[in-house]
Amino acid sequence: MSVVSIVLTRLDYGNSVVAGLPVYLVRQLESVLNAAARLTYHLLRSNHISDALVCLHWLHVLERIEFKIAVLIYTVVHRLKLWYLGPFECVANLPSRLGTNCLVVPFRRLSTVGSQAFPIAGPQTWNDLPEDVTSAESLTTISLPPQDTPVQEVFS
Repeated sequence: MSVVSIVLTRLDYGNSVVAGLPVYLVRQLESVLNAAARLTYHLLRSNHISDALVCLHWLHVLERIEFKIAVLIYTVVHRLKLWYLGPFECVANLPSRLGTNCLVVPFRRLSTVGSQAFPIAGPQTWNDLPEDVTSAESLTTISLPPQDTPVQEVFS
C-alpha cells in the first residue's frame, strides 16, 4: 500500500493544473500509473493492466484529471469551499437559458495554452458532465459505477 501513498498522491497533487497536457506527457504519467499497478499485483510488463486498474478502482490519468476538476468546480458552484477559484457564471442566470446547470466558458485569447487554464477547463469539464451529476445535492452521490460493471463501460 505504500505504492498507493507515494505514487498516487504525487500523481493527484495538482493534477487539475495539468489539464490539456500534450498526449506524450499524459502517456508518461499513464506509464507511471501502470507501473504502480503492476508493482501492486506483481504483474509482468506483458500482462494487461486494465483489469488491475479496475480491481484497484484507479482511473486513467485523463479521467483522474477530469474528476479532480469536476470536484473542484462542484465545490465552487455549491459554495462549499474554494471561493477564491470562482465565481463562475451559470448559463441559467442568463436570459432565456433557465433550467440548466451549464457554466459559461470564458473567451480565451491564446489557443495554445488558453484551454489549460482552470477558469476555462473547469466550465468545459463541468458542461460535459451528465445532468444528474451536475444537479447532485452532495459529492457522496457522485460515485464510480458498481464493481460488476464491465471494464468496457468503465473505460470507454
